[in-house]
Amino acid sequence: MPPRSDWNPEAYSRFSGLRLRPALDLLAQVGALPPGDVIDLCCGNGAAGPALAARFGAGRSILGLDASPAMLAVAQKAGCYDELIEADAKAWTPGAAPALIFSNAALHWLPDHSELMARLAGFLQPKGKLAVQMPRQYGAPSHRFLRDFAAEMFPDRFDLADWKPPVAAPVEYYRMLAPFGRVDVWETDYVQRLEAAPDGHPVRRFTEATAMRPYLDKLDEGEAADYIRRYDKALEAAYPPAEDGSVLMPFRRLFFTLTV
Repeated sequence: MPPRSDWNPEAYSRFSGLRLRPALDLLAQVGALPPGDVIDLCCGNGAAGPALAARFGAGRSILGLDASPAMLAVAQKAGCYDELIEADAKAWTPGAAPALIFSNAALHWLPDHSELMARLAGFLQPKGKLAVQMPRQYGAPSHRFLRDFAAEMFPDRFDLADWKPPVAAPVEYYRMLAPFGRVDVWETDYVQRLEAAPDGHPVRRFTEATAMRPYLDKLDEGEAADYIRRYDKALEAAYPPAEDGSVLMPFRRLFFTLTV
């Protein structure tokens, strides 16, 4: 489930270039569209909005949808959306069948992907497209340490014995989507170079705005400080800094497009 606190647009934007590149890589695989709106589903701070508007804005509306008021306030400043909608993606229904539902680094927060993807596919115009990117980083130290340390240090709040990755293997999405149309599924490992950070390990600074949030939401200030301290120390071994303090962080992302 998504964390309870609202998102911090400033923290999320700290690595805006690294977070935007997968969206552009996904967009490059979206071909011609039928008539209809373009939906930026879980648009966040609107990072993908300018690229969507530049590609598809002539003759059709670009709509952004997100559950975070703070993120939508930033997205509004981008000036590239015809409408911004505050709504939960699990319950959202479009007013008219869209030509494209585009979602970058968001749907991993939502449960039951088999039901979710079938629902989204059912909204589309004939020959419309669903284009999705999600991180699949859960076995890497950056994410595994978050789970392991939370379960060890705070077992009263984190029972992860039955934990399952929120994003399935690529073949599962192919099987899931194939009944609805033409599917393309792929993964990319991005080798991210993170600059030195004055107040913590660079990988922690990258994850604290996203993957780390559900854990910090359940900790008080002192507990969070202990948790962060242990996480930073473990990251030093898993992602050793270069002489200038920068680190290399491989990050795996899953992509798919569906044409109905």
